[in-house]
Amino acid sequence: MNAPISLSTLLFVPGSKPERYGKALASNADAVCIDLEDSVPEPAKGQARGVAVAAIDGGDPRLVLRINGMTTRAGLEDLLALADASVLPALLFVPMVESAVEIRIIASVLGKRTPGIVPLIETVKGLRVAPEIAAAPGVVAMMFGGGDFAAELGVALAWEPLRSARGAFVMACAGAGVPAIDVPFIALDDEQGLRDEAEAAKALGFTGKAAIHPAQVDIINATFRPTVEEIAEAEEAQRVFDAAGGAAIRFNGRMLEAPIMRRYQRILAMRSKQDA
Repeated sequence: MNAPISLSTLLFVPGSKPERYGKALASNADAVCIDLEDSVPEPAKGQARGVAVAAIDGGDPRLVLRINGMTTRAGLEDLLALADASVLPALLFVPMVESAVEIRIIASVLGKRTPGIVPLIETVKGLRVAPEIAAAPGVVAMMFGGGDFAAELGVALAWEPLRSARGAFVMACAGAGVPAIDVPFIALDDEQGLRDEAEAAKALGFTGKAAIHPAQVDIINATFRPTVEEIAEAEEAQRVFDAAGGAAIRFNGRMLEAPIMRRYQRILAMRSKQDA
């Protein structure tokens, strides 16, 4: 079973625009996701699939892939192409997941080579079974697909209309112990709006956020990656907690005990990933 992954920023790039791959990789995104789904028109999917597989074969290990949905012909063709590929991406994003059976199908086709799977929950039906999907073997994170969700509800892709759906999604992820990635912010010229939404997502329990333009990456990283001060506080908390033998102890005017330490330990784990 794959271990949960840590992504502060995931930058999407259209699979049919290979000239954009390099610019995306030049950003500070933790991963660059070649998208074969929404950003690629139906007639171009076959060509985009071939270009994406070739790029992953000879490219940066940060290149990951979003295939088409498992209930579509394009998705099944994507899966078969991956089964024949010599190199698979580290992560496989799967849209419109509404059943854990879809995860099992991917694992059965790709076998021991199955990448870490990141289902996208984009429908009411998918959200209802999100706990089961998040707990499926091979799932290493989940992503909230707010665009399709908003369309199904008939609301704007904005924070308030989707607050309750985001909350239910985060709880499903937390129950399975997998990270929760938030939907991209689509107003490309609204830096403050992006910053506000990223901060709200972090406060709700999301561990990272997707981006659709390299200019969004640094703002998201600044929100989700721990600051120098947060790291220093976490290190001191760990030292104090260890010195107390794991017993509850006063720290910075508050009670420090095992549940609180888990948050500090997540910060230290993120620090280690950034230093790697």
